[in-house]
Amino acid sequence: MSRVNQLPADPALDADWTGICRSIVEEQKKLFAEFDTIEARDEYEGVGEGGDHTLVLDRKCEDVVFAELEKLAEGGGAAFTAISEERGTVTFNEGGNVWVVIDPIDGSLNFKRTIPRHSLSIAVATAPNMAAVEFGYIYDFGTEEEFLAQAGEGAYLNERRLDLEPRDGLEVVGVEGADPAQLGPMLEALAGKVYRVRCVGSLAISIVSVAAGRYDGLAFPALSRSVDVAAGQLIAREAGALVDLGEGGLSEVGLALEDRFPVTVAATSEGLDTLVSCRPAP
Repeated sequence: MSRVNQLPADPALDADWTGICRSIVEEQKKLFAEFDTIEARDEYEGVGEGGDHTLVLDRKCEDVVFAELEKLAEGGGAAFTAISEERGTVTFNEGGNVWVVIDPIDGSLNFKRTIPRHSLSIAVATAPNMAAVEFGYIYDFGTEEEFLAQAGEGAYLNERRLDLEPRDGLEVVGVEGADPAQLGPMLEALAGKVYRVRCVGSLAISIVSVAAGRYDGLAFPALSRSVDVAAGQLIAREAGALVDLGEGGLSEVGLALEDRFPVTVAATSEGLDTLVSCRPAP
């Protein structure tokens, strides 16, 4: 992870986060190849700290992530606080001034049903808020695409720089949200303002789809969490997209699992205003 601000050396901030994330991806792929049927993946064990029912493979994927974090903490002496969907908040070497936000499998229902669109999402921040995210990484296991960004240094898809070229209007908008009762009213509000909608089933993938110019925007009817959004929102902003996480700006949106906030992303300010206006009241 290269430094964009000349801050004092910090082993956690200066770590090779791209390399760490790529190692995690390769280990997760081995798990997915071993557990490759609905029957093998459809096993739960309790409820994670994020409040969702936890697949056994959610835990296994999280174990892969934490094995890499433990190497960083023990071998390099890095101090940081990990925030993960299943384990919650875990402090390494007293926490330091770095936060690592993790979703081992974003799109767990897709994964369980062997729908090939789920992702790994990891963000690294220098303060516990969205504005302080310095590094974001998302890997789409369905398309085998790697999205990453470094604050101030741009966003990349498979090492190709993303320079968003906005279109007029909202031709294709991604929507996320599994509950028809929530999604229905938002879709009614979008009628006449958006030409077509698409739903992937992974909020992280949908956010970076705006960064890649595949979607003109993203609308989400529910409140989101840091583990789903932290990496993607940096990648989107570094590509040139606009991100709205509610009132107060990004610095007012915390990374803690209990924090909840709306999320809307668009390629243009006009598109963002339109999608925010269609967002259900909290």
